Amino acid sequence: MRLCLSVLVVVFGVVSLNAFEASAAGSAAVGKVLATTWCSSCHLVSSEQQTATTEAPPFESVAQRSDDEIAALALFLADPHPPMPQMSLTRQEIQDLLAYIASLK
Repeated sequence: MRLCLSVLVVVFGVVSLNAFEASAAGSAAVGKVLATTWCSSCHLVSSEQQTATTEAPPFESVAQRSDDEIAALALFLADPHPPMPQMSLTRQEIQDLLAYIASLK
C-alpha cells in the first residue's frame, strides 16, 4: 500500500511538473491570436496576412533567428521601447508569442 501511494505521489508530481512546464513554454495558438491582435499592424504575422504597414520584419524571418536573438526578444518584449508600442504583455503572453514564432520555423 505504501509503495502504491509513493508511486502515485511521484506520478502526480511528474504530471504536475509537465503541465507547469507546458504552460511556461507557451501556447502557439494563443500566441497567434496575440500576434494578430498586437503585432499585425506592423509585422506580417502569418501567411494569411497580405500586408503590413511598416518595414518591421515578418514573423517568419524572426523565427529563423538564433536562440540567443530569440532570448533577447523575450527580454525586449518585457519592456519594449520605440519603435515598438508599449504593450504591457505578461510573461505568459510573451511565452505564447515566442511559441507562435517558433512554430513558424
